[in-house]
Amino acid sequence: MAIKVYKRNNAGRRNMSVVKPDAVTDCAPEKSLLSAYKKKAGRSHGKISVRHQGGGHKRRYRIVDFRQNKFDIPGVIKSIEKDPNRSALIALVAYVDGEKRYILATEKMRAGQTVISGENAPIEDGSRLPLKNIPPGTIICNIEMKVGKGGQIVRSAGTQATLMALDGVMAQVKLTSSEIRLVNKECYATIGQVSNFEHSAVTIGKAGRARHMNKRPAVRGSAMNPVDHPHGGGEGRQPIGMHPKTPWGKPALGKKPRSKKNASNKYIVRRRNKK
Repeated sequence: MAIKVYKRNNAGRRNMSVVKPDAVTDCAPEKSLLSAYKKKAGRSHGKISVRHQGGGHKRRYRIVDFRQNKFDIPGVIKSIEKDPNRSALIALVAYVDGEKRYILATEKMRAGQTVISGENAPIEDGSRLPLKNIPPGTIICNIEMKVGKGGQIVRSAGTQATLMALDGVMAQVKLTSSEIRLVNKECYATIGQVSNFEHSAVTIGKAGRARHMNKRPAVRGSAMNPVDHPHGGGEGRQPIGMHPKTPWGKPALGKKPRSKKNASNKYIVRRRNKK
């Protein structure tokens, strides 16, 4: 894994950087696992419904197998590829029965490695097995929250969770945020840390690169007029008032979005640390 930092020869390139993972193989994506990716551009019926989204480079969606339900059938990793739709890398796996699938790549995955999913899979990086068969203290990722639904949490670049303990029919999992959560021990998880952990260290550097990533400009509320934002108006620079607000006057930066009546609250053993 290496981060390339460009020379400071102009304002756009100053401190701009890109990540070049060592494991990525130079090959085209598998055509049978591509599908159309229609742009929504942050609009609904022509009106902006999500701000700061639009444009972006044309892309195809990679069909990723988050379930990995080909149990006890070994597969060989043919390539490690970048996915424009997610921060983590993906791996193309060719199974012995001839089928090919994309899976989420872990940090130690390399082309030529054999991976397997099942209750009796070996305890090694890239294997996928139920939580009840994983030793406590193991680093895991791509964890199911409902049996058979496929991995839903710990999927972004560089994230990892730790299996703390098995408690009856549930397992205690410590997430990256330090939250400890109960998950059914029949749920499957992949051993290892999600690949591309240096993704968050990238400096975009210039506005044009952000536009290629489907990101439109974000204007500060304090730079707007009162009719456009609660922070707007005033002579010169003015404070924002009692507390930060959204453009629609709702509390921001500190307001807890999670409902106190959320049915899954009972599965949270310890809340995440507040920053």
